[in-house]
Amino acid sequence: MLFVGLGSVAVQILIPYAAHLAHEAKRGRVVGNVSVGLLLGIMLSRPFSSFITALSSWHVVYFASCTIMILLALVLRFALPRRVPTTRLGYGALLASMAHIVRTTPVLRRRALYQAFLFAAFSLFWTTTPLLLAGPDFGLTQRGIGLFALAGVAGAIAAPLAGRIADRGWSRPATVFAMLCVAVAFLMTHIARSGSTLSLALLVAAAVVLDFGVQTNLVLGYRDLFALGAAHRSRLNGLYMATFFIAGAIGSGVGGWAYAQGSWPLVSWIGLALPVAALLCFATEFMSRESA
Repeated sequence: MLFVGLGSVAVQILIPYAAHLAHEAKRGRVVGNVSVGLLLGIMLSRPFSSFITALSSWHVVYFASCTIMILLALVLRFALPRRVPTTRLGYGALLASMAHIVRTTPVLRRRALYQAFLFAAFSLFWTTTPLLLAGPDFGLTQRGIGLFALAGVAGAIAAPLAGRIADRGWSRPATVFAMLCVAVAFLMTHIARSGSTLSLALLVAAAVVLDFGVQTNLVLGYRDLFALGAAHRSRLNGLYMATFFIAGAIGSGVGGWAYAQGSWPLVSWIGLALPVAALLCFATEFMSRESA
């Protein structure tokens, strides 16, 4: 798991790399397209690994992943154009400069905070829904849970749409819409009795709406950060990514604890509180501008 975590950072590096190669007018669209691939990989890995495990063994999942990664490394080695950084700072100085970037870049602080709340809700949802679906209310098999995860892939359409919206300058209303999507997703799970066909359909719809909201806000954040200039783009991406991934890990841990303590009702109310907190933080952005 340690080496998988270290290696998977390469995917996040590709996002500012693509933004660097893209024209300014199309940067949001390009970032959105790359984010689609990122989201599809995250979402499809769950159902595909479940299906493979059901048909053979979990060992096959890891052997197949290893083979694909080796082939991908060879392709990228020859396909990606070479980029020469303009920054001449040493590695230690680059790391030290990150604290200064955080202090002097309010857009980074706000965008990282918004995405941290939403990604924590995302991780909380996807950590606990397999427990709910495998429980006595639904009693789904491994294959059934895999099909449920497959439905969440529909949220991937948000990334290219969000990129185009950001390129048109509509980031603020789209940010509110994304946060409301995540909040509504958790509310939807309370409409029908748990274990009924309607509740399962609403849970699938909630997964799609939740993923749509989280991915929309993610791309909007990337677009705002990458518009600040090329010199700090990779460091901005690193700080942004590290913040919301830490929040995602916390969301997973809280989700497991909440499900053990109060089952899905407690999980869903905590999940609802996270996008509401993001909306309240977003509202202070306008309040501070009015006071200024």
